[in-house]
Amino acid sequence: MAHRLLTRFLPFLAWWPLTPLILRADLLAGVIGALVQVPKAMAYAQLAGLPLQYGLYAAFVPAIIGALWGSSRHLATGPVAVVSLMTAAAVTPLAVPGSEDYIGLVLLLTLMVGCIQFVLGVVKLGSAVNFVSHPVILGFMNAAAIIIGLSQLDMLFGIPKGRSDFFFKDVWEMLGYLPLTHLPTLAMSVFSLALMLVVKRIPVLARPGILMVVLITTLVSALVGFEHNATGRIDQIASPRAREIVDNYSRTAKRIETLNNGLTELATRIRKAEKEENLRAAADLRYRLDLLDLDIRAAEAENRNRLRVIRRMYFVRAAGDGNSPPALHQLGQEPDGLVTDGRRWRVKRIGAGEMQLMGGGEVVGAIPAGLPSFRLPGFSFDGVLQLLSAALVIALVGFMEAISMAKAMAGKVRQRIDPNQELIGQGLANIGGSFFRAYPASGSFTGSAINLQAGAQTGMAMVFNGVFIAFTLLFLTPYIHHLPKAVLAVIILLAVVGLLTPGAFVHIWKASRADGLIAAATFVVTLVAAPHLDKGIMIGALLAIGHYLYRTMAPRVAILGRHEDGTLRDVKVHTHLATSSKVVVIRFDGSLYFANIAHFEDAVLGALADHREALYFLIVGDAINSIDSSGEEMLHNLVAQLHQAGVEIVFSGLKKQILDVMRTTGLFTFVGEHNIFSTEDQALAAIADRLGEEERCNALFCRVG
Repeated sequence: MAHRLLTRFLPFLAWWPLTPLILRADLLAGVIGALVQVPKAMAYAQLAGLPLQYGLYAAFVPAIIGALWGSSRHLATGPVAVVSLMTAAAVTPLAVPGSEDYIGLVLLLTLMVGCIQFVLGVVKLGSAVNFVSHPVILGFMNAAAIIIGLSQLDMLFGIPKGRSDFFFKDVWEMLGYLPLTHLPTLAMSVFSLALMLVVKRIPVLARPGILMVVLITTLVSALVGFEHNATGRIDQIASPRAREIVDNYSRTAKRIETLNNGLTELATRIRKAEKEENLRAAADLRYRLDLLDLDIRAAEAENRNRLRVIRRMYFVRAAGDGNSPPALHQLGQEPDGLVTDGRRWRVKRIGAGEMQLMGGGEVVGAIPAGLPSFRLPGFSFDGVLQLLSAALVIALVGFMEAISMAKAMAGKVRQRIDPNQELIGQGLANIGGSFFRAYPASGSFTGSAINLQAGAQTGMAMVFNGVFIAFTLLFLTPYIHHLPKAVLAVIILLAVVGLLTPGAFVHIWKASRADGLIAAATFVVTLVAAPHLDKGIMIGALLAIGHYLYRTMAPRVAILGRHEDGTLRDVKVHTHLATSSKVVVIRFDGSLYFANIAHFEDAVLGALADHREALYFLIVGDAINSIDSSGEEMLHNLVAQLHQAGVEIVFSGLKKQILDVMRTTGLFTFVGEHNIFSTEDQALAAIADRLGEEERCNALFCRVG
């Protein structure tokens, strides 16, 4: 008893005893999984709009906590493609990707996701995930896969990409930059893709294939000098028009920063005024805040237009005379005979009077060595409100990914999975991760599959996995500097190919037209609403719930007759069934509750109107699973109404829960025990006896067997 109680709060105690054989198997699985996870984690951090080390942070602490407090022994917790994309979609409208504000909001989002999952698990609401139906998830996942793939085009081709509230507008604008493709980047993308496809076909190399590709491409990048970065001042731009645009962008960016600081200050003063109940001051401050917000929006719009122009600018750099810095001439406007360094440069980032220039391909660069430091997520009421809907969606989608994988693994090793405990494990993983700079994590299909294939016996495999990630952070990050970001984009691209399942749409359409339409609607809305992915899944969930309510509000009502095989069947389907003018037999395929009682009552009264000689009305209730107070009251009134009309209501096949309600409310006594039967055949036999010889010979009353 004590051990059971202890394992409930500390589920990892169920792993014991850990024999040397088990530990050896878990160690091997953990190391293999970590070798694959390191490049993927960095790739997913890139997808999430974060510095690449944050992917390793998300693969470290959450992996260990998720394994210790989850119920699955094979589920690998860490960064995944869909959740990474949803993280970027949630936070990008609120802050510049990669900035301190952005990171702070991501950590707050991680904490919120973890808290939602943990609370759902503690109150045993693991079934809440069922509100998001399979067609909704199918449509969302396929749309997300397309969005993820398109979001990596800039990295694959080495072209700039903007970020706005309209994803496909950004993609369309980006396609206009294809003539500016950086050929070495494209070559690296094609090379790494071909290499990965080759190693996947070789069984012995398939498992460590990603790691091999990363090592080879990193070495090639370092040897050929793939990366070329430089810094410069705006006044080094020799072309007057280009210098003016870049300088105006820099000045406006500084002005936006000042205005945002003012916005924050005004918001603080408004909250203080409201707390002091100084309504006039609060209203005045709110008016000023609205004006300031309009100024910010106008300035941001100006800079977005300037940025589109700047992205198309390429420069050649010439050596300066003596001590003067090298001048930057816009490509095509350089003076005749100018000796350049042989590279085309474009502006990567603009600061206060300074620029970061890029003359080669993008690489991972310097990754800070060391373990993530403890940091409390910055809490703000405004931030919570802005991120709440996204946090809820990420919590549910992330858990659905995790639990589906956990159940798949459990089915192969005959392990029992507790959805509520898994929610607690995922929740604690994200809560713990938020204190150590991790962004939202979920169950990783690749990591889980590797655990199973590598022979992992317990969750210790993920503990060893996390330890190896920590070792990478401590000692191996300097060796990743020259890894091209194009390779990470290829890793993401191959990872999301598995999310595209067009055949599943066909299957759902064949099973249910309504579910097919819901999947298609979720797919389309998710694509159109991108980057606001939460809108897609929320609308899909609402459609699914609406469809469910529609079906339950008008369930199938069938008038039955006797088939030649002795069973009772729908007379609308089988038109030559034996019936009786004295008896109406009806079956209601649904629960009786407030939303459908009118439908049921109309069906009964309509059937009686069509059978004016009827003396008995038999309700076959074996498909009625529940009844609420509204349903009970309707039945009570219906029995009374029909009794006054000279018609007796008889029930058959009522389930225990229905009979319990009838007994509690007195409906059982009102109907009469003599009118309640276990089967429809018993009920019809009793009715035939009451009708006498006149109807006894009717085939409707023939017993089965």
